[in-house]
Formats: sequence, C-alpha cells, structure tokens
Amino acid sequence: MKALMYGWEFPPHILGGLGTASFGLIKGMSMQPDMEITFVMPRPWGDEDRSFLHIIGVCNTPVVRRDVSYEYVSERLSRFMDPSKYFELRDHIYDDFSYRHVNDLGCIEFSGRYPDNLLEEINNYSIVAGVIARTEQYDVIHAHDWLTYPAGIHTKMVSGRPLVIHVHATDYDRSRGNVNPDVYRIEKNGMDYADRIITVSNLTRQTVIEKYHQNPAKVITVHNAVEPLSKEILSIPDRRGVTDKIVTFLGRITMQKGPEYFVEAATKVLQKTRNARFVMAGNGDMMDRMIRLAAARNISDRFHFTGFMKGKQVYEIFKASDVYVMPSVSEPFGISPLEAMQCGVPSIISRQSGCAEILDYAVKVDYWDIDALADAIYGLISYPRLHAFLREEGLKEVNGIKWEYAGQKVRGVYDSVLN
Repeated sequence: MKALMYGWEFPPHILGGLGTASFGLIKGMSMQPDMEITFVMPRPWGDEDRSFLHIIGVCNTPVVRRDVSYEYVSERLSRFMDPSKYFELRDHIYDDFSYRHVNDLGCIEFSGRYPDNLLEEINNYSIVAGVIARTEQYDVIHAHDWLTYPAGIHTKMVSGRPLVIHVHATDYDRSRGNVNPDVYRIEKNGMDYADRIITVSNLTRQTVIEKYHQNPAKVITVHNAVEPLSKEILSIPDRRGVTDKIVTFLGRITMQKGPEYFVEAATKVLQKTRNARFVMAGNGDMMDRMIRLAAARNISDRFHFTGFMKGKQVYEIFKASDVYVMPSVSEPFGISPLEAMQCGVPSIISRQSGCAEILDYAVKVDYWDIDALADAIYGLISYPRLHAFLREEGLKEVNGIKWEYAGQKVRGVYDSVLN
C-alpha cells in the first residue's frame, strides 16, 4: 500500500500541533510492513527523521524550466510560434504570475511557515502537486488540513486515485464561529471532493457534518495519540517539589485556546493561596492583551510568560509543572494534555476539547466556568493524594493511547476507499 500524503509542517520545525500529529501518525503507520508513505511538504529543512518515510519538498520540485536554450525551443516550437515569443511569455509568467518566486532551477520558493501571502503559497503548492501527481506512484492520496486540500484535489483530478482528507481543525474552531470566507471555501471544497473525511474527534466530526454539510457516512473519527517519550526526554530532571506549585498553560495564545480564562482562574486561586506560580508558555495575537490582563488583576509577580517553546523545551517545562491546564474554547483534539500526563502532570481540560472524549483521568470543566477551573487548580495543588492519584492513573491511561492504533484505523479507511 502506497500513500501520497500532503502536509505543511514536520518536526523538528513545527509551529503547532499539525506537524506533531503528522509525524506521529506516519510513524505509527510505518509499523505496518506493507505501508509506504511519501510525505510532501512546502519546505524541508534537511534535519527531519526520514527513517520511516520518503519526504518530497515542494520547493525542490521544478515546475518550469528556465534554462532551456533558444535552439532547443526553436527545434520544437518553430512550426507553431516564433521562439522569441516563447521567451517573452516565459518571462511574463515569472514576473507577473504566482510563479514570480520561481528560482533559476524552475522551482517555486516557499517560506515553510504561515506567511502573510499564505493563500498564494497554498495555490502554488497545489500547482506543484500536479507535477508530483504525475511522477510518483501511489494508491491513495491523503491531505492534512485545509492548507493542502487544493493539492489533494489537483492530485485526484490528475491521477483518478481516491482522496482522503484529514481534518485537524476547522475555521469554526480557530475563529469562534467568525469564519474567514476564503478559508471556509477551501475547507468545504476539500470535503466535497474527498472520498473519505477523517476527523480527530467526534466534536470535529459534528462540525464537519453540520457546518460543512457533509454526508455522515463518509466522515470517520480517528482520535490522535502521543509518541512514547525518548531517552533524552526521560533523562530530563524533575524540578517539581519546590516551595511554589507551578501551574502551566502551553499553546498558542489565541482566542481558540481560551487564555483569558486561565488568567482569571489564576486570579481566583491566588486569592486563596500565594503558594502558586502560573506560567503561560507560547505566543500569539492575544499575548500582549494577556500581559495587560495579568497586570490589571495585580498578579504579575506570580504570572510568567515564556514565549514560544518547542521540542525538548516543552518537556522541560512539563517536568517543572505540578498542574497543566488547557481551557480551550473549541479544541478539535489537543495533544498537549497527553504529553503533560506522560510526564506525570495531572491535567485540567475543557469539556469542549476532543481529547476529553478519550481521557478518563483528566479533570474536565467547561471553558467558561472560571470558578470550576479555579477550584480544580486549587484542589490539585492543595491535596497531595488527589494529585498523586491523577498522576499515576493518568500516566497509565496515556501510555495506552498509541499512534500505532490510530494508524491501523487510518489503514482501514484506505482499504474502504480502494475497495
């Protein structure tokens, strides 16, 4: 079985959960002996782990040859057009079309991130996908998240192979319902063309069915999982046990993640005890607002902002935390609580998150219920037996949530579209 996967990011260079989920799923699927996966991404950096997959960089795939000679063109086109017209047209394409970022090798340049011209990069990605679709061998197409849906559609049109799209989030989640019409159009178009739609939770599945008007029969939930901890991560010293208890929020500081509820809950906890410090790790468009809110609540001396953290840094902060909090307003899944629980950190999550569907040993509250959130935090930092129970049982639970099992479910989806 050969799968051609389209993605946008891949460890170690990640900007969110999409890259982490793509890595985990592919690694889990690679445990199937007959599974071969080619992963396409805008810009590989060269230090990705390629031991279990083949990576193609869209930025390294020629779409236009700029080095052809006048003689070469004249020999092939002189019967149809003046060769000089060809070069005029070619230069016009490079200067004025979306190919203006094409280099001398005929490859389109990509940032490998989420730039201001993101829609242009998505369109260019889909153009290059047409080249890749004609050169690779594959049985099924798998497109991760809305950024790659146009590429998946183009590949399906070229090859006739079935298309599976993987919905890691929707714009309804990211915007609290104030959707961007361009993003919604791309998302819905991808869903309409897909032969199967994989969602990371039942919560997301309902959004796809209700908001994007999809047939429930073709929408399948495959919950995310978590990678086993490496020896390097396991060797990080545990820094808990100091006088102050550390309560951590880690993620994008955006309205989807509910950072303001974390600040307000911290204020209530600190009214009961000063034996706590609160950490907000990450960045985002609400960061300045959260700094001002912490100052307005007069808790700045107990509230710390670390900025964006990735890789080993994430686990270093987990190993220093007593409680992890994810008060997301709408979270399609949320891998970070599972990662925290792997490090023995009891987690508090919103009921409005996909991971709440599979975690029994995490405390669940409504994101908007600041009093319940504050009570849960206070209970975990004040009652050692409660903390120990959730630490031990949570670790057992999360160790059974494996990408290998998620990969088997995805393989079942592939088999269903091929049959």
